[in-house]
Amino acid sequence: MKKRISVVIPVCNEEANVSIITAALQHVFASLPYGFSITFVDDGSTDGTMNELKRLASASNNVFFISLARNFGHQNALKAGLDLVDGDAVIMMDGDMQHPPDLVPEMIRQWEQGFDVVYTIRKDHKEMPLMKRKTSNMFYNLINNLSDIELEQGTADFRLMDKKVVEVFRAFKETDLFMRGLVKWMGFNQLGIEYDPAQRTHGKSKYTMKKMLRFALQGITSFSTRPLYIATYLGFIFSILSLLYIPYIIYSYYFGHTISGWASMIATMAFFGGLQLMILGIIGMYLGKLFMQSKQRPHYIIKESNLQG
Repeated sequence: MKKRISVVIPVCNEEANVSIITAALQHVFASLPYGFSITFVDDGSTDGTMNELKRLASASNNVFFISLARNFGHQNALKAGLDLVDGDAVIMMDGDMQHPPDLVPEMIRQWEQGFDVVYTIRKDHKEMPLMKRKTSNMFYNLINNLSDIELEQGTADFRLMDKKVVEVFRAFKETDLFMRGLVKWMGFNQLGIEYDPAQRTHGKSKYTMKKMLRFALQGITSFSTRPLYIATYLGFIFSILSLLYIPYIIYSYYFGHTISGWASMIATMAFFGGLQLMILGIIGMYLGKLFMQSKQRPHYIIKESNLQG
């Protein structure tokens, strides 16, 4: 009996791309000795993506769709697909053709060699906008320096996972999913392979600077309490530094060298006020995660699907 590969593709407003990636994957698998399925997870698209997915599903018996009730985010959309597919291995990739389908045979070959997880590392090129390269490097530096996991620069959500790894992942109940970190944290036998990102065929990237920053903070606070320690250290350091001001106060009091100026006082108050707010914000992020986790809301809500069961 042939092994089965399930491909999970989260999409949001990718009406023009879904047929292109479907054709590309079908072409790739036509030369491989595996059964396969392609499952799109529509993450609250507002264009004609769902209509196109229904058309593709009706035209092929190996194309499936999951339509979420609203936009739950890329990571939750991926989890929806992982929870419902049943392949011997699962490949996750984006639907904009920047994750090259031609890399799939090599990922499967490494899986057959015994690797439980085959993840990909994007090569950065000079053609890539400078701002995107800088923000990407900043993202991985923040993750690696402030969390308890180590991610290679350019690690992507384009990966293959063995069925046993998928089953472990399905058991995770945490609300703020950071899949790259979770997969790295799980262990198993992993291999990273590099790829050249293709040009997006249609549309524009959904990852804005704001989303990248939020994603980084989500990853850091999901895998480390180090920011809380940093806040503690900052409070301790500035408390010690404030003690150095006491001799100056005593000297000024007894020898009459007091300085009446509000500018320095306001600047000092503003500085320490900002520091306190930053520390409170860090603590608040962790408390907020506990609050959201306590609600135990589902990661996603399915509106409709053509997957059986």
